[in-house]
Amino acid sequence: MKQLIDGVRRFKDIIYPPMQPLFEELAEGQKPHTLFITCADSRIDPSLITQSTPGELFVHRNPGNLVPEFGSNSSGEAASIEYAVCVLGVTEIVICGHSQCGAMAGLANPASLDGLDHVVGWLEHAKDTQHDISRSETDPEDALLKLIGDNVVAQLGRLNGYPFVAERVASGKLNLHGWVYMIETGDVRFYQSSSNSFISRADLME
Repeated sequence: MKQLIDGVRRFKDIIYPPMQPLFEELAEGQKPHTLFITCADSRIDPSLITQSTPGELFVHRNPGNLVPEFGSNSSGEAASIEYAVCVLGVTEIVICGHSQCGAMAGLANPASLDGLDHVVGWLEHAKDTQHDISRSETDPEDALLKLIGDNVVAQLGRLNGYPFVAERVASGKLNLHGWVYMIETGDVRFYQSSSNSFISRADLME
């Protein structure tokens, strides 16, 4: 806790003063351009990865970066999506998975989740991508990474099941994006629907 309190002090004494005009502007209201749905993993920092300033990203985090089906009882995610789209008017939604995802590793190996009833219940929202990677003929790390990507794509499909999202996507007012962040390299892989694959930043810019 001391580390956190010291951090608060450094923020107020060192970081805040030169940014005071921005925070005063933000005190009048927020207008983020992007809803960023990502994992609760402590190694993921959306603002750091995207080099965004306060006020740009409306962030929702949960284990496995999951989007429950529209109309389900998991209202926290639905509330964030609805508020970001219908009230804040975001024009972009990113679903960002990441390498070494514990939620996806647990999904692939259910036995590792014995006794974690709440985790098991939550991962029901990823059942669209559930499969046993222990039976895969590929390298286990590669198989897990594929599962992580497949999950991002499945959650994009879930997201498009929200009528107010689908309506805005169809009218060109909203864009959906799938990313996978590689913790070990700092790279981000971007989902390309035309090829149904994740590509690098360099390929994206060609």
